Amino acid sequence: MSKIEEIRALLDELEAETASADDQAFAENFDFFELPEIVCSVIDYLQPALYPYEAAVYWHLFRKSVLGEGTQYTRASVRGMSSGVITSSSGQSDGLSYGAVQKALNGLEEKGAISKAGGTTREGTLYKVHLPEEIELCQEAKKAIAKEVPKSERDLRKELDFYNVRENRFKVFDRDDYKCRYCSKQLTRFTATLDHVQPVSKGGDNSLDNLVTACLHCNSQRGNRPVMDIIDEKHF
Repeated sequence: MSKIEEIRALLDELEAETASADDQAFAENFDFFELPEIVCSVIDYLQPALYPYEAAVYWHLFRKSVLGEGTQYTRASVRGMSSGVITSSSGQSDGLSYGAVQKALNGLEEKGAISKAGGTTREGTLYKVHLPEEIELCQEAKKAIAKEVPKSERDLRKELDFYNVRENRFKVFDRDDYKCRYCSKQLTRFTATLDHVQPVSKGGDNSLDNLVTACLHCNSQRGNRPVMDIIDEKHF
Protein backbone atom coordinates (compact mmCIF):
# COMPACT_ATOMS: atom_id res chain seq x y z
CA MET A 1 0.00 0.00 0.00
CA SER A 2 1.39 3.39 -1.01
CA LYS A 3 1.73 6.29 1.42
CA ILE A 4 -1.15 8.13 -0.25
CA GLU A 5 -3.40 5.06 0.04
CA GLU A 6 -2.46 4.72 3.71
CA ILE A 7 -3.38 8.35 4.34
CA ARG A 8 -6.67 7.94 2.48
CA ALA A 9 -7.53 4.81 4.47
CA LEU A 10 -6.73 6.68 7.69
CA LEU A 11 -8.99 9.58 6.68
CA ASP A 12 -11.83 7.16 5.86
CA GLU A 13 -11.37 5.52 9.26
CA LEU A 14 -11.47 8.90 11.01
CA GLU A 15 -14.64 9.84 9.09
CA ALA A 16 -16.29 6.62 10.25
CA GLU A 17 -15.25 7.19 13.87
CA THR A 18 -16.62 10.73 13.92
CA ALA A 19 -20.02 9.79 12.48
CA SER A 20 -22.73 11.64 14.37
CA ALA A 21 -25.45 10.01 16.41
CA ASP A 22 -27.89 10.97 13.66
CA ASP A 23 -25.78 9.16 11.05
CA GLN A 24 -25.75 6.06 13.22
CA ALA A 25 -29.50 6.32 13.77
CA PHE A 26 -30.06 6.60 10.03
CA ALA A 27 -27.97 3.47 9.42
CA GLU A 28 -29.82 1.55 12.13
CA ASN A 29 -33.35 2.67 11.22
CA PHE A 30 -33.16 2.94 7.44
CA ASP A 31 -35.66 0.57 5.86
CA PHE A 32 -35.68 -0.06 2.11
CA PHE A 33 -39.44 -0.64 2.34
CA GLU A 34 -39.77 3.10 2.97
CA LEU A 35 -38.08 4.00 -0.32
CA PRO A 36 -41.35 4.29 -2.33
CA GLU A 37 -42.66 6.83 0.19
CA ILE A 38 -39.38 8.79 0.15
CA VAL A 39 -39.26 8.80 -3.65
CA CYS A 40 -42.86 10.02 -3.81
CA SER A 41 -41.98 12.87 -1.43
CA VAL A 42 -39.04 13.87 -3.63
CA ILE A 43 -41.24 13.85 -6.73
CA ASP A 44 -44.13 15.69 -5.07
CA TYR A 45 -42.29 18.34 -3.08
CA LEU A 46 -38.68 18.72 -4.26
CA GLN A 47 -38.61 18.04 -7.98
CA PRO A 48 -41.10 20.83 -8.88
CA ALA A 49 -38.63 23.33 -7.35
CA LEU A 50 -35.62 22.05 -9.31
CA TYR A 51 -34.29 22.87 -12.75
CA PRO A 52 -33.86 19.83 -15.03
CA TYR A 53 -30.10 19.56 -14.53
CA GLU A 54 -30.48 19.99 -10.78
CA ALA A 55 -33.08 17.21 -10.67
CA ALA A 56 -30.84 14.90 -12.70
CA VAL A 57 -27.84 15.52 -10.44
CA TYR A 58 -29.95 15.08 -7.28
CA TRP A 59 -31.32 11.73 -8.47
CA HIS A 60 -27.80 10.67 -9.45
CA LEU A 61 -26.50 11.41 -5.94
CA PHE A 62 -29.62 9.86 -4.37
CA ARG A 63 -28.97 6.69 -6.39
CA LYS A 64 -25.37 6.49 -5.17
CA SER A 65 -26.13 7.23 -1.52
CA VAL A 66 -29.59 6.44 -0.14
CA LEU A 67 -30.62 3.91 -2.76
CA GLY A 68 -27.22 2.35 -3.38
CA GLU A 69 -25.62 2.28 0.05
CA GLY A 70 -28.36 3.00 2.58
CA THR A 71 -26.60 6.18 3.71
CA GLN A 72 -27.07 9.88 3.03
CA TYR A 73 -23.43 10.36 2.03
CA THR A 74 -21.57 9.88 -1.23
CA ARG A 75 -18.53 11.25 -3.00
CA ALA A 76 -18.94 12.83 -6.42
CA SER A 77 -16.83 14.95 -8.72
CA VAL A 78 -17.96 17.58 -11.20
CA ARG A 79 -15.90 15.99 -13.96
CA GLY A 80 -17.23 12.54 -13.10
CA MET A 81 -20.84 13.74 -13.47
CA SER A 82 -20.21 15.41 -16.81
CA SER A 83 -21.22 12.17 -18.50
CA GLY A 84 -23.67 9.41 -17.63
CA VAL A 85 -26.09 11.64 -15.73
CA ILE A 86 -28.19 13.42 -18.37
CA THR A 87 -27.97 14.42 -22.01
CA SER A 88 -27.49 18.14 -22.63
CA SER A 89 -30.63 20.09 -23.47
CA SER A 90 -29.21 20.98 -26.89
CA GLY A 91 -29.02 17.31 -27.79
CA GLN A 92 -25.58 17.89 -29.24
CA SER A 93 -23.79 16.14 -26.39
CA ASP A 94 -24.23 12.96 -24.37
CA GLY A 95 -23.23 14.80 -21.23
CA LEU A 96 -22.99 18.15 -19.50
CA SER A 97 -20.29 20.77 -19.45
CA TYR A 98 -18.17 21.23 -16.34
CA GLY A 99 -19.92 24.55 -15.75
CA ALA A 100 -23.40 23.06 -16.07
CA VAL A 101 -22.68 20.40 -13.45
CA GLN A 102 -21.13 22.94 -11.10
CA LYS A 103 -24.15 25.24 -11.52
CA ALA A 104 -26.51 22.34 -10.75
CA LEU A 105 -24.57 21.44 -7.60
CA ASN A 106 -24.58 25.06 -6.44
CA GLY A 107 -28.32 25.29 -7.08
CA LEU A 108 -28.98 22.13 -5.06
CA GLU A 109 -26.91 23.47 -2.18
CA GLU A 110 -28.73 26.80 -2.22
CA LYS A 111 -32.08 24.98 -2.08
CA GLY A 112 -30.92 22.78 0.79
CA ALA A 113 -31.19 19.55 -1.21
CA ILE A 114 -27.52 18.64 -0.67
CA SER A 115 -24.63 19.95 1.38
CA LYS A 116 -20.87 19.45 1.47
CA ALA A 117 -20.00 17.10 4.30
CA GLY A 118 -16.25 16.69 3.94
CA GLY A 119 -13.12 17.40 1.98
CA THR A 120 -12.31 16.59 -1.63
CA THR A 121 -10.25 13.58 -2.68
CA ARG A 122 -9.51 11.96 -6.02
CA GLU A 123 -12.94 10.30 -5.77
CA GLY A 124 -14.60 13.70 -5.46
CA THR A 125 -16.24 15.83 -2.78
CA LEU A 126 -18.20 14.24 0.06
CA TYR A 127 -21.86 15.33 -0.13
CA LYS A 128 -24.82 14.70 2.15
CA VAL A 129 -28.04 14.09 0.24
CA HIS A 130 -30.93 15.52 2.21
CA LEU A 131 -34.40 13.96 2.40
CA PRO A 132 -37.55 16.05 1.81
CA GLU A 133 -38.29 16.34 5.52
CA GLU A 134 -34.95 18.12 5.98
CA ILE A 135 -35.52 20.57 3.14
CA GLU A 136 -37.40 23.74 4.05
CA LEU A 137 -38.96 24.33 0.63
CA CYS A 138 -40.36 20.78 0.70
CA GLN A 139 -41.96 21.34 4.09
CA GLU A 140 -43.48 24.60 2.86
CA ALA A 141 -44.86 22.86 -0.23
CA LYS A 142 -46.34 20.06 1.89
CA LYS A 143 -48.09 22.58 4.16
CA ALA A 144 -49.47 24.48 1.18
CA ILE A 145 -50.95 21.27 -0.24
CA ALA A 146 -52.34 20.25 3.17
CA LYS A 147 -54.22 23.56 3.43
CA GLU A 148 -56.07 22.72 0.23
CA VAL A 149 -57.39 19.45 1.68
CA PRO A 150 -60.76 19.95 3.46
CA LYS A 151 -60.61 19.27 7.20
CA SER A 152 -62.79 16.53 8.63
CA GLU A 153 -65.84 17.74 10.50
CA ARG A 154 -64.84 15.54 13.40
CA ASP A 155 -61.79 16.29 15.52
CA LEU A 156 -60.16 12.89 15.98
CA ARG A 157 -56.95 14.13 17.60
CA LYS A 158 -57.89 12.83 21.03
CA GLU A 159 -59.21 9.51 19.71
CA LEU A 160 -56.23 8.35 17.72
CA ASP A 161 -52.94 6.84 18.86
CA PHE A 162 -50.17 9.05 17.52
CA TYR A 163 -47.39 7.09 19.20
CA ASN A 164 -47.83 3.49 18.10
CA VAL A 165 -49.57 3.98 14.74
CA ARG A 166 -46.87 4.61 12.12
CA GLU A 167 -48.90 6.94 9.87
CA ASN A 168 -49.86 9.06 12.87
CA ARG A 169 -46.26 9.36 14.06
CA PHE A 170 -45.41 11.07 10.78
CA LYS A 171 -48.26 13.52 11.37
CA VAL A 172 -46.51 14.66 14.55
CA PHE A 173 -43.18 14.98 12.72
CA ASP A 174 -44.86 16.94 9.91
CA ARG A 175 -46.54 19.28 12.38
CA ASP A 176 -43.15 20.04 13.96
CA ASP A 177 -41.35 20.33 10.60
CA TYR A 178 -39.12 17.41 11.63
CA LYS A 179 -37.38 19.68 14.15
CA CYS A 180 -36.67 18.92 17.80
CA ARG A 181 -39.09 20.98 19.90
CA TYR A 182 -36.38 21.43 22.54
CA CYS A 183 -33.21 22.38 20.62
CA SER A 184 -34.63 23.00 17.09
CA LYS A 185 -32.26 20.49 15.50
CA GLN A 186 -33.30 19.41 12.00
CA LEU A 187 -34.17 15.71 11.87
CA THR A 188 -35.37 13.05 9.42
CA ARG A 189 -37.83 10.17 9.66
CA PHE A 190 -34.88 8.00 10.67
CA THR A 191 -33.52 10.26 13.44
CA ALA A 192 -36.68 11.81 14.91
CA THR A 193 -38.26 10.41 18.06
CA LEU A 194 -41.50 11.16 19.89
CA ASP A 195 -41.59 12.50 23.44
CA HIS A 196 -44.62 12.70 25.71
CA VAL A 197 -45.24 16.20 27.08
CA GLN A 198 -47.03 14.62 30.04
CA PRO A 199 -45.22 11.30 30.70
CA VAL A 200 -47.36 8.16 30.47
CA SER A 201 -46.23 7.29 34.01
CA LYS A 202 -47.93 10.49 35.15
CA GLY A 203 -51.17 10.00 33.25
CA GLY A 204 -50.17 11.22 29.79
CA ASP A 205 -51.72 9.67 26.67
CA ASN A 206 -50.71 9.14 23.04
CA SER A 207 -52.78 11.99 21.63
CA LEU A 208 -51.41 14.51 19.13
CA ASP A 209 -51.42 17.28 21.72
CA ASN A 210 -49.34 15.24 24.18
CA LEU A 211 -46.55 14.35 21.74
CA VAL A 212 -43.68 16.42 20.37
CA THR A 213 -40.79 15.68 18.04
CA ALA A 214 -37.44 15.32 19.81
CA CYS A 215 -33.88 14.46 18.86
CA LEU A 216 -32.28 11.41 20.46
CA HIS A 217 -30.17 13.52 22.82
CA CYS A 218 -32.97 15.71 24.18
CA ASN A 219 -35.34 12.75 24.55
CA SER A 220 -32.83 10.74 26.55
CA GLN A 221 -31.79 13.75 28.63
CA ARG A 222 -35.33 14.64 29.65
CA GLY A 223 -36.55 11.39 31.17
CA ASN A 224 -39.59 12.22 33.31
CA ARG A 225 -38.53 15.81 33.98
CA PRO A 226 -40.99 18.63 33.16
CA VAL A 227 -40.81 19.87 29.57
CA MET A 228 -40.03 23.46 30.61
CA ASP A 229 -36.91 22.29 32.45
CA ILE A 230 -35.43 21.09 29.14
CA ILE A 231 -36.56 24.14 27.21
CA ASP A 232 -35.01 26.44 29.83
CA GLU A 233 -31.72 24.54 29.69
CA LYS A 234 -31.56 24.87 25.89
CA HIS A 235 -32.28 28.59 25.80
CA PHE A 236 -30.59 29.96 28.89
